Amino acid sequence: MKHRIVVLGAGYAGAYAAGNLVRRLSPKDIKITVVNAVPHFVQRMRMPRVAAGEEIEAPKLADVFANTGIRLRLARVTAIDPERQVVSVADADRGGGELGYDTLVYALGSHVADHGVPGVAEYAFDVTGRPSALRLRERLDRLGAGGNVLIVGDGLTGIETATEIAEARPGLSVTLIARGELGARLSAGARAHLRRACDRLGITVVEHTSVEAVQATRVRCADGTTLASDATVWTAGFAVPPLATAAGLEVTGNGRIVVDRTMRSVSHPNVYAIGDSVHAIGDNGRPMPMSCASAGYTSRQAIEAIVGRLTGRTITHTKLVYTYNHISLGRRDGIMQSIDDEGRAKPTYQGGRKGAYVKESILRTALWATSHPTYGLPKRKHRLAAAPDTIAEKAGRVAAS
Repeated sequence: MKHRIVVLGAGYAGAYAAGNLVRRLSPKDIKITVVNAVPHFVQRMRMPRVAAGEEIEAPKLADVFANTGIRLRLARVTAIDPERQVVSVADADRGGGELGYDTLVYALGSHVADHGVPGVAEYAFDVTGRPSALRLRERLDRLGAGGNVLIVGDGLTGIETATEIAEARPGLSVTLIARGELGARLSAGARAHLRRACDRLGITVVEHTSVEAVQATRVRCADGTTLASDATVWTAGFAVPPLATAAGLEVTGNGRIVVDRTMRSVSHPNVYAIGDSVHAIGDNGRPMPMSCASAGYTSRQAIEAIVGRLTGRTITHTKLVYTYNHISLGRRDGIMQSIDDEGRAKPTYQGGRKGAYVKESILRTALWATSHPTYGLPKRKHRLAAAPDTIAEKAGRVAAS
């Protein structure tokens, strides 16, 4: 009986992991199923550009995984039962059901975090997915010249959203609300560069301000002031789905799955977590941040661990590092900020067109790698070390996957 690998999520982390596992493991021994709620690969790092009005490629996952041996299940994950080793899903075509697994790769990513602020769910827009980015675009299309757009949150997503909209839609009034100093995590030089970019694009920056409520036409700040808004975009952090917590996996206080150095769950050894959903300690002794870079590093480590354990090979420890922040400031400007081992910005940074070029190169590489999951397919794939001890053998097959 084949060893069943189920990958939950087909974002940067999940699609990359599935593609590499099918490249390296023999189809005689394994069956890989990817579960994803939407039919397209979402280039999440490009969603601010989608919101601003740019047409961005959205490859169909059916095409991405065609002729690879990977099975795609378009469905929403509703529950995980690690004791029975099944995943419950809901989909329109089949009406839902269960998928049995022997190895589970959890890559469900993150969504916008409202932090309990009233009105965010009802009135705010976000750019965490393609539907939400398109909804924001439609709203911006309806605004006339002089419409007010508020971006709440000055992290990387907030900065990129503000600069993309301001550059693409100069008739709008764009305001960026920062809880502290604008670009506080950047070096002094990069902060100055960011401020110049905001000035050039006509972005109003409101610093040392927190929002305590979002309303239909304004936001209310903690100091009692209000700011008019025709479209409020919430970029003040991210949260992970509650599925891992509900399943009884060991998680942190914010729901991220606790793993060992190989991305293996410390509470359930046949579950691996990668991307935004994992609480992984990097080589500097600090938790890896939610980012595309972290998705790549944690995915590579999980791939090595799964292949190693299933084939009886020595598990390689890959790098777990976070060395740069890459920020787009519109289409012709950007910042590449070096980060030290303590997670602090180094004095050096690269700005301007070169910074924008580096960020665009990263985006293109990530898309290409995802769209070509079996590139470099080895002629000889690894066989499993022994017949897998699956739950189907122990208790009968729980579900057709």
